[in-house]
Amino acid sequence: AQCLGVCRDIMAASPPSAGGESAPPPPPLQYSVLLQHLVGDKRQPRVWDPAALGGIPCPPKSEEQKMVERVMESCPFKAALACVGGFVLGGAFGIFTAGIDTNVGFDPKDPYRTPTAKEVLKDMGQRGISYAKNFAIVGAMFSCTECVVESYRGKSDWKNSVISGCITGGAIGFRAGLKAGVIGCGGFAAFSAAVDYYLR
Repeated sequence: AQCLGVCRDIMAASPPSAGGESAPPPPPLQYSVLLQHLVGDKRQPRVWDPAALGGIPCPPKSEEQKMVERVMESCPFKAALACVGGFVLGGAFGIFTAGIDTNVGFDPKDPYRTPTAKEVLKDMGQRGISYAKNFAIVGAMFSCTECVVESYRGKSDWKNSVISGCITGGAIGFRAGLKAGVIGCGGFAAFSAAVDYYLR
């Protein structure tokens, strides 16, 4: 198609004959001109359009695939996944903070005694488990709350994260009083909104 277009351009560029005489034969096609239109700077790139090929066929989903999708989109699965992810992340964070803490393995009864490697590892493990439990609880609460809010509203936007963050932070903070609950609600809602804005 490109070759035919080049040939038409060359034929159209020839001047018409005067006096109604028959036009002279077109000049011979030059290979260099054709090459410029095919691979040179005058080449017109083609835009690939999948619709021109009729689209890519997609086989219908089986009942097993549909069931797996329903399970993965359910609230219990999302809560369990967030719980496991929070446990792993919290454990890693706890071990990291214990590794840079100079008071790990410190015995207040004997402050001048150097702690052994066993005592340091024990304290690191205890802190890692404590952080892992807290992160797992918060992750499960937030994921389950967000899934319930999203199902109730029927929308998937930033408001779900803010509402879920406020509920989760308020529920955690209310154990220390009303003021702590309000602060936890606002702080967790702002953090959830920032994370959702960054991810979107």
